[in-house]
Amino acid sequence: MENVEAVTPPFKLSPSPSDDHSYSEPDKVCVRHIDLDLEACFDERILRGSVVLTVEKAAEYMSAPLILDTRRLCIHSVEASSDGRSFISVEYKIGPEDPILGAPLRISLLPAESKVRIRYSTSGNASGLQWLDPAQTAGKDYPFLYTQSQTIHARSWIPVQDSPAVRLTYSAQVRTPRDLLAVMSGGNNPPATRGESHSFRMVRPIPPYLLALAVGDLDFISTSSRTGVYAERPVVARAADEFKEAEEMLRVAEELYGRYLWGRFDILVLPPSFPFGGMENPGVAFVTPTLIAGDRSAISVIAHELAHAWSGNLVTNATWRDFWLNEGYTTYIEYRLQGRLYGKARADMEQVLAQQRLIDEMKTLEPRDQVLHIDLTGRDPDCGATLVPYVKGALFLKSLEETVGERRFDDYLKNYFDHFNYHRTGNQLLNRQLA
Repeated sequence: MENVEAVTPPFKLSPSPSDDHSYSEPDKVCVRHIDLDLEACFDERILRGSVVLTVEKAAEYMSAPLILDTRRLCIHSVEASSDGRSFISVEYKIGPEDPILGAPLRISLLPAESKVRIRYSTSGNASGLQWLDPAQTAGKDYPFLYTQSQTIHARSWIPVQDSPAVRLTYSAQVRTPRDLLAVMSGGNNPPATRGESHSFRMVRPIPPYLLALAVGDLDFISTSSRTGVYAERPVVARAADEFKEAEEMLRVAEELYGRYLWGRFDILVLPPSFPFGGMENPGVAFVTPTLIAGDRSAISVIAHELAHAWSGNLVTNATWRDFWLNEGYTTYIEYRLQGRLYGKARADMEQVLAQQRLIDEMKTLEPRDQVLHIDLTGRDPDCGATLVPYVKGALFLKSLEETVGERRFDDYLKNYFDHFNYHRTGNQLLNRQLA
């Protein structure tokens, strides 16, 4: 069990920023916690089970409906309860399916009802689920499943308020074939015990895009008391050697930006089909096996995912049009970590190479995609995942650091993470700290 205390920020009645990519209205009725009970059905390539959502209502909206985001989910039943024990069926309506947003699930609730249980199953082509045949894995003997919830793909495997402005805790019970291991973005993954049922608990509130699950023929090797590596059995020894500096990197990050609050920092190496360098799921970062180079030359990706423990996982953008508030800060911190660990020359080289890639990409982008505040009206938020929020955002922060000094900017960052942790971000602190 993870050695961190539970955190429940107070429910704020202030209106949430308008999120063009979510049907939910969390300023009226907000999901605060979910309890998942899911079965990974590899033959059908679906997840089947239920979720119990704990909701909190603003005083002036006690009779407002709960509105959730879904994408091609099959809803079998919806029930509500005021005590969490006795559930009764309630009225619900699924709206029309939008090709980008999916469909809203509107649930009628009485004022006293604070628990909602939904029995459902995913579709065979859920955008957030990747099902791999044994031939697509390193071991070739067992199938593999992994999720990718960012940006708005959590709604394809959980009915949820799928906005980064929403933060929730969760528990999960995941049933799998006996020979496979399940891992989730909770801090209580080790030890790696195979079986038909796996339990997880995330006690710190996270945005839905950080909900993550992987199931496969995985093994685990510890690299320190709070770091370790999950990977398929043929890969795990090489992966553990490649990433054995994770504890030292974690120590340096804490010196710069304060205590690491996610319990463990483990790394899960996924099969080659994983389409990203890494994904910062709290407690266990998902990474591509292409990072296992044998010489630790790709360690910058691990530095980036670790930096997300502060920038992104603690403080993130409230809507996807301000994605740079997540990735720009993280890329800046990545460079700082590299400078501390491997010297300023290495960090400067990485920054120059990234800047050149940005310059090349900017030539191919529309004007609306060349700015930090991206216009995503009517578009999939995945369209915003260019180098602009990453590298241009980091360069902007670097220019501020050079203006006010590194030490003063570090003080700002520490206060920024402390002030906004577990809540949607705002940058009014930036102006106050640097004034």
